[in-house]
Amino acid sequence: MRKSLPLVLGALMLVVGGVWTFQGLGYLGGSPMTGVEIWAVIGPLVAGLGVALMIVGLKNRRTR
Repeated sequence: MRKSLPLVLGALMLVVGGVWTFQGLGYLGGSPMTGVEIWAVIGPLVAGLGVALMIVGLKNRRTR
């Protein structure tokens, strides 16, 4: 489980970042975050960090 934690956490960050991006852009409604531009900036940053974490997790899995 410990080896797959960065992959799971990275995937979760990728999904959350995507949702935040689409809410900030106004494509997903039903939230106070909808249409608030800051979430259109924070979302891709979180998603990018999630991808980076997944890459690090994959590299660590291969070396062990």
